[in-house]
Amino acid sequence: MSTAHEGEPGGSSTPIPALFAHLVDDTTLLLPRRSVPPVSEVLARYLSGRDGDYGGMAGQLVCPVSRLPEVVTELAKLAPIRPVDLSLVVDTGLGAVPKALSLVMSREALLTPCTVETAAPADVDSTWLERVSEFVPDDVLPVVEPRRPLSGETRQWLDAVRRVSEHGCTPKLRCGGPRASDVPTVDEVADFVAAADGAPAGFTTSLGLPHAVRRVDEATGRAEHGMLNLLVGVARALVNGDVRAALGETDANVLVREVARLSEAAGGAVRGLLARCGCGPTDQPAAELLGLGLLKH
Repeated sequence: MSTAHEGEPGGSSTPIPALFAHLVDDTTLLLPRRSVPPVSEVLARYLSGRDGDYGGMAGQLVCPVSRLPEVVTELAKLAPIRPVDLSLVVDTGLGAVPKALSLVMSREALLTPCTVETAAPADVDSTWLERVSEFVPDDVLPVVEPRRPLSGETRQWLDAVRRVSEHGCTPKLRCGGPRASDVPTVDEVADFVAAADGAPAGFTTSLGLPHAVRRVDEATGRAEHGMLNLLVGVARALVNGDVRAALGETDANVLVREVARLSEAAGGAVRGLLARCGCGPTDQPAAELLGLGLLKH
């Protein structure tokens, strides 16, 4: 497996394999408001995970622009030992981005702006993408989610993913949500991975990866994609392997063995394509990877 990522000052005290380093974005604030804990609780849990034993897995805190003032207020009360890496999700229009970024940059002890994420029409073109670039500073990464059709032909969507990549933006795949249709099929995920192959900074996922291994949620009866499935699927995509079989695998041992065989170079290549996963807080994926023997005590 890839070499260990040592904890940063004030961060993880446990070495994290490079394959999992800063992989897990906390997307709790993207959930429907009725199911989201208070912002103060979300932030306290994020900081506890980021600064805990397995904090080297923690990625960005994903925050809708509409909730940014509340996040800033509550984060100031918590006084983090170092700034939080922030992904801003545009939910109030691109015109709100400059003001939001100004607020973030004025609180540099609390927040570091890393990415700005926005949804896009399925027929997104270079003119629209140029407009996004105008709102995003050079040192902040633009992330664009072409809207996946809920049913029917996906060619236009995949063409949009390729245009996003060719423009130098990071394409995003939504893997879950409140509706059954929010969960892409195995074929759709595999096709997205292939379409995003040329993205300079790789691609990201949002929501829908609550566990390490694919499973069916007993409460809803829906299939849920697994984080390890996606990592192994990307590894296979890079060597023209069977991506769909990896995405559909439910035997954890199969995935663990394949991850364990990845060289340092192969692990780095995987993360070059799969930049981050929106999984929620780091504690659950860390516990599952620990139970599978992929993290050390």
